[in-house]
Amino acid sequence: MTCGYRDFPGRRWLVVFLRAAHLAGVVGVGAGLLSGAAAAGPFTGMLVISGLLMAALDAWSNPVWLREFAGLSLLVKLALLLWFAADEAARPALFWTILVFSTLFSHAPASFRHRQL
Repeated sequence: MTCGYRDFPGRRWLVVFLRAAHLAGVVGVGAGLLSGAAAAGPFTGMLVISGLLMAALDAWSNPVWLREFAGLSLLVKLALLLWFAADEAARPALFWTILVFSTLFSHAPASFRHRQL
């Protein structure tokens, strides 16, 4: 942990519930894409809101997070998500790109994720 790390009681469980909601959103959006549904409905909102809340919590808990590879990878993912929203034809490929990219960064060793530029 870096100097200045902030925490509060219940933070761990909050993160667990946010991750569960985020994964449910990912599955819902993916199912919509695979089934050819025009919109994933509430799953898109669940995905975006839970993701933004987790990012805000990470940034608050670790003030240097956005200078670490973990935080920078989120900025790349947000750019890909904007492209996903704007380009319907590219959505299937972008969905899998974002999924693999996110998995690689979330499961990479902490020594890599928390490396600063």
